[in-house]
Amino acid sequence: MYAIVEMAGQQFKVAKDQKVYVHRLQTEEGKKVTFDNVLLLDDGKNITVGAPAIDGAAVEAKVIKHLRGDKVIVFKKKRRKGYKVKNGHRQSLTEIVVESIIAKGAKKAAPKEEAKPTEKVAAPEAKAEPKKAAPKKTETKAEPKKAAPKKATVKADDLKKIEGIGPKIAETLIAAGIATFADLSKTNPAEISEIIADVRGNHVTDTWPKQAKLAADGKWDELKKWQDELDGGKA
Repeated sequence: MYAIVEMAGQQFKVAKDQKVYVHRLQTEEGKKVTFDNVLLLDDGKNITVGAPAIDGAAVEAKVIKHLRGDKVIVFKKKRRKGYKVKNGHRQSLTEIVVESIIAKGAKKAAPKEEAKPTEKVAAPEAKAEPKKAAPKKTETKAEPKKAAPKKATVKADDLKKIEGIGPKIAETLIAAGIATFADLSKTNPAEISEIIADVRGNHVTDTWPKQAKLAADGKWDELKKWQDELDGGKA
């Protein structure tokens, strides 16, 4: 028996006791995780295809460990421009083992109910009182408004130098007002996770403020040594 199921944004063909490497999950090591977006099931006799998912089907798995994939080198060059850029990337992964494939009866997580707006009740109309003649105002000359001082523009730092931050995350942080290493070092990891929640992928933000503090202090050698020991932004 096998199934085609969506896990962490990717589709896999899985069977019982099979090991699978998926994009980093937030589930802790040793705990179980359920994937209910099953697209196809084959029990050896019948093949069931979902539209798009099969109702009641699910794949249960256990998280073995978190790791990183092999390093990929990205090299860019422009002819006759003297432009060369070399970057390395290691994808954050999670190793899981499939424990069971459920064909029917799996319970899906209930969707969150949206809060309904409260209906406004019209207040009873008050009887209009007769208007009194307003006293005449003495004209006073308005003082000229002082021009507001211009805010000094702060030059954004290259946040991509922090392990785990890519171009899309850097743009999102700058748009949220976190443009420098000093700003990032003062931001809580949980707050960072909320800001980049819409960026695709699984991101570990625990060490980003500490990395930014070293960068803000100009301790690049110490930062580079630490980043070589990091695992996708996680110590």
